[in-house]
Amino acid sequence: MTLLAHQGGWDEGLLVAAPLLVIVGLLWLAKRRADRVEHTGSAVDEHEHEHEPIDG
Repeated sequence: MTLLAHQGGWDEGLLVAAPLLVIVGLLWLAKRRADRVEHTGSAVDEHEHEHEPIDG
């Protein structure tokens, strides 16, 4: 259990930094996926309008 003993402050910093890094990583991943879905969704919409017949 000496690993859990006071280590000069770096261990407390790690206990704060590790969850923050996980949260930042998950937010980055979610934004990347959302951007990818938005990009592919807009591309599909553009192609659907290309093949519609023009009245007139």
